[in-house]
Amino acid sequence: MKSFDEKYPYIAAWVRDGTIEIGYNDYDNVYLRVIDIGGVVWESSKTYSNLDDAFYEMNTAIEAWCTENGIKLEL
Repeated sequence: MKSFDEKYPYIAAWVRDGTIEIGYNDYDNVYLRVIDIGGVVWESSKTYSNLDDAFYEMNTAIEAWCTENGIKLEL
């Protein structure tokens, strides 16, 4: 079985310096948020049947955002 860091390397690297939020709140319908010092980088717009699907989408979103913005995370 793969470790979390192996399965979701971008999430594992992101939380060293950034923030992720998991869960719903009272004021919007977002389940996941990726935040850096400048604010929200990405947020989900749907529900997930399990955390694995949610983390997969978050990991992919972080990877895409880093690529688009020329950010190299230490994986």
